[in-house]
Amino acid sequence: MKILLAEDDPNTRKGLAQILNDEGYETLVADNGETALELFRREKPDAVCLDVMMPGRDGYAVCRELRRLDEQVPILFISAKSEEIDKVLGLELGADDFIVKPFGVKEVVARIRAVTRRSLARGNASDSAENRTFEMGDLRIAPAELRAYRDDQTIEVSLRDIKILRLLHSNAGRAMSRDRILDECWGIDYFPNSRALDQHISQLRKRIERDPANPEIVRTVHGVGYRYEG
Repeated sequence: MKILLAEDDPNTRKGLAQILNDEGYETLVADNGETALELFRREKPDAVCLDVMMPGRDGYAVCRELRRLDEQVPILFISAKSEEIDKVLGLELGADDFIVKPFGVKEVVARIRAVTRRSLARGNASDSAENRTFEMGDLRIAPAELRAYRDDQTIEVSLRDIKILRLLHSNAGRAMSRDRILDECWGIDYFPNSRALDQHISQLRKRIERDPANPEIVRTVHGVGYRYEG
């Protein structure tokens, strides 16, 4: 899933891109409105994050043009402009949400996941094979919702979590090497440190396992990687 990020401040742009990449999105970055529109036309992203104050075309102008090109693509404003009139204008132009700087990582993640759910819902995406619900033990994973369910519990998961769980589910009973998981769930161009995958799995287990210390869904295969028994 591609997200276009248009932000002229390099530090904010780098930080937001890292958040999106950690969540498992392919991130397209632009530092001005014209570049953002060019990327949108060429790459057809699934969602857009826009700063308001950018050189050339500002975020409002870009949003207006995006809505002319695509009436449904989810758009999220991220801006230092905090007046109510700014939020109202952004929403009236067709944005789906408006986050005010400074922001916390958890807030951005929650808003991005909400926008992603709207994107996945477009064109009955939840009916596609990629987004079809599947089960791992007593856990039901709903990719189109970025959620998992157990009994009466709702568990928030990221796009990358979904990729990992789907890979293990599709290869039930087989050990998946760390290299394969990284290639398929992070991308072949990603070069993580040696602990990146293990740390991610540890955090995922805390959310999806009944007993993270004795996992039943994502099991460790020492010297190889991970396996779902099925």
